[in-house]
Amino acid sequence: MKILIATDGSDFSKVAVNESCRMAIRPNDDILIVSSYEDAYPVSAEPFALSAEYYQKMEDAMNELADGFTADARRSIEDTLPNANLTISTEVLRGSPQQRIVERAEEWGADLIVVGSHGRGFWGRLLGSVSNSVVHHAPCSVLIVRKPKD
Repeated sequence: MKILIATDGSDFSKVAVNESCRMAIRPNDDILIVSSYEDAYPVSAEPFALSAEYYQKMEDAMNELADGFTADARRSIEDTLPNANLTISTEVLRGSPQQRIVERAEEWGADLIVVGSHGRGFWGRLLGSVSNSVVHHAPCSVLIVRKPKD
């Protein structure tokens, strides 16, 4: 089975990774762990404009952070399932997480997408959430994992 796991490094994503190990991942599965970030766009005009170098540094920092999130998720899966003979890949995606997760799942031919739910309730759903958007646009089944209440 091909399982795409989306992470943003939050506790919600970490719970989703752990639950995917418990509920979904089986020996010999193909796992693709992704993290997505949106480009930093200039938000002001002269005289307060920031240099292109500043935006490049911001983008590099976001890419590095997202890369760390995928590496942490990979380590967690490998530590939890050391003998599962899994093929695990990681990717950092640029663009809207809602859109890029769905697009990548379709391109890769995913059988399942795993995402965490931030549990924002009615207002979060009204304003839009990644998990809600993925459920409505995914080309495959979606597992949304909720973080247990403390």
